This record gives sequence, C-alpha cells and structure tokens, in this order.
Amino acid sequence: MFEIESKNQDEIILTTKKTTVKFNIKNETIDANLAVGKIKGPGEFEIGDATIRGILTTSNKTIYDVEVGGIHIGILGDIEENLDDIVADILCTSSIRAIREIEPKLVVSMGNVDAMVSELKLSARSDKKLKVKSLDSLPTTKEVVVLN
Repeated sequence: MFEIESKNQDEIILTTKKTTVKFNIKNETIDANLAVGKIKGPGEFEIGDATIRGILTTSNKTIYDVEVGGIHIGILGDIEENLDDIVADILCTSSIRAIREIEPKLVVSMGNVDAMVSELKLSARSDKKLKVKSLDSLPTTKEVVVLN
C-alpha cells in the first residue's frame, strides 16, 4: 500500500511503508531525505520499496517511471516526450496526449483538469491523498483524481 499527494502542480509525493519520496518535475529532482541530498536528473534508483527510473527526454528533461508493489506510476507533469518509455497504471500528468498514448487506469492531474475531463470524457474526483492498496483496487474505468 502507498499514498500519493500533491502540494502543487509541479510536485508528487509518494509515501510507502518504508519511505517518502518527493518528485519535483519542474526542478527535475527526487527528494527522499537521503544523506547525499536530492537526486537530480536521469538514472535508476531503489529508495525504500520504490524502484525509480529517471528517463532523459529528447529535450533533456527528466520523467519518472516508479514501481511500488507491482504498480507502475508515471510522473510526467506537462512533458509529452519519450512517452513510449513509460508504462503506467497511474499517470501523474497534465498532458491529454500522454493520457491517450499511455492509457493508464488512473490519472492524477498535475493541472489542466478541466480540459482532461471534457476532452477525454472522464469523470473527476477531488481528494487530499490517493491511497492505493493494490493493482486490483484501481478503478475499472479510467478516472481523474485532483489532489489538493
């Protein structure tokens, strides 16, 4: 089980049993209160029970593919490049194109929620935190979650 939170449209906070990891898309950093400080840029990391792959895009930005307990979380923000490199059950984005191409089960909005709902004809709900128990606990029809 893990939780996803967002304090602003550039950050996603992933909390598992073993750790809390903050992804900042704008600054391209991962903050898990490690002794080495924040991690910046692409690479492969294991932090607690999260396996993280930072992927360098064609415009030298970093997007993230995170796996926790067999569930894949894509963290893109508004980036629409290298979408073929992401397989996500949960997609954190503001990109309608990314949602169409990746086809996640659940979308965590990082902005542009009105366009997502109307253009993709999806339902939206608002929550403080998204709690994910297992892959089977994800919705059967795609929906958008707004975290605030």
